[in-house]
Amino acid sequence: MSETLHLQGNTSSSGRSTIAPTLFGRLDDNLRAQLRKAAPRRNFADGAIIQQRGDTPTGFWLIEQGRVTVGQFLAEGQFRALAALGPGDSYGELALFSGRRRVVDAVARGTAELLWIDGVRFEAALAQDPASMRRLLGALAEELQEMLDVVASLRRGTANRRVAAMLANLAHNGSLAAPISINQDEIAELAGVTRATVNKALRELEQAGLITRGYGKITIADMPALQKLSLR
Repeated sequence: MSETLHLQGNTSSSGRSTIAPTLFGRLDDNLRAQLRKAAPRRNFADGAIIQQRGDTPTGFWLIEQGRVTVGQFLAEGQFRALAALGPGDSYGELALFSGRRRVVDAVARGTAELLWIDGVRFEAALAQDPASMRRLLGALAEELQEMLDVVASLRRGTANRRVAAMLANLAHNGSLAAPISINQDEIAELAGVTRATVNKALRELEQAGLITRGYGKITIADMPALQKLSLR
């Protein structure tokens, strides 16, 4: 089983990952519209490799439709997932800012449609909008704080606590009425536990009235209780 960490909030319908910060949504509305208008659109088939570790960063991706898993291919060919992203999420900004080669691979999960945000155009736009740069720095600080909090939660023990911590973070910025689009296989891969363990944890959380489950979706029914469980 892969050793992974996955977190999503909800700046869009799908949210974001702490390990793979999605920063595009923090920009000013006009700046986002300007960049989107100039961005070429690309379509990827299920399983297509969108970017590879070691690539030189010349821009970043914005997901329009579909889902993308970000992680690393191991030497034996296994894919270790770090984040599952969806519509409205972006990824690759950190490599662009650092000027270093990319450290993650990205794979389409199902058919996916993405926009390519050119790095030169992006940096020129930011130079004209210092307030957006300040918001990006704030977003990165927030992401780091959340990552440290959840890493601590994952080290605390039981599968129920780990799954509770993950679900609480997945939903914490969004409407509790909006279901989280994630299935048991994804939770198992991203949390580093077996599918059977995830199924048992979800069943017990549902029996306790903390969540409700649907096909490929989970809705938080009692956020305070879920957060309390994750902190025990």
